[in-house]
Amino acid sequence: MASSVSSISDLPLFPLSAVLFPSGQLRLRVFEPRYLDLVRECTQRDAPFGVCLILEGQEAGEPAVPAAVGTLARITDFFTDAGGILGIHAKGQDRFRVERVHMRDNGQLRGDVRCWEPEPETSIPAEFVLLADILHRLVEQAAPHWRDAPQTCYDQASWVGYRLAELLPLDPAERQMLLELRDPVERLAELRDALPRFQRE
Repeated sequence: MASSVSSISDLPLFPLSAVLFPSGQLRLRVFEPRYLDLVRECTQRDAPFGVCLILEGQEAGEPAVPAAVGTLARITDFFTDAGGILGIHAKGQDRFRVERVHMRDNGQLRGDVRCWEPEPETSIPAEFVLLADILHRLVEQAAPHWRDAPQTCYDQASWVGYRLAELLPLDPAERQMLLELRDPVERLAELRDALPRFQRE
């Protein structure tokens, strides 16, 4: 069967101490010249950039070491914070694997990446329906931007898994593991097994 997986050469990368999931919302303040250049380039070309979890290093300063699997992000809006710093809103798109990384003179990382196909729409198996109920409650408490999501989203294994991975108090390494899973039902199983850690006494 022919594959529709695509590759992107010289994708600008934005290493972060957070994991972006497909359809996820990202809010960033941008002040370093290398990232202002990234925003300008992506805006002019109407092109995405890549978000990767930082494995070593920091968001600011010396270039960080990014995880090999990340998520495309497309800028959807701009804002200015109280200090006059530029900010962007972006939305997660397809996941990708970085095949080669190089660095520009200004310290901006670029990658040749291979995009993953979106996960097939899979209905939540009956044993995981409780996770959709938990997600409903989390959205009401902590994620008002998802309150208008249609009920059909809560019936989809991928969407529920991605949103729970964003909203549960997981550490970045756990979120990265969940991002890299290729089976949406396996992701739900991992989340179900993690739930006892967050139950109140």
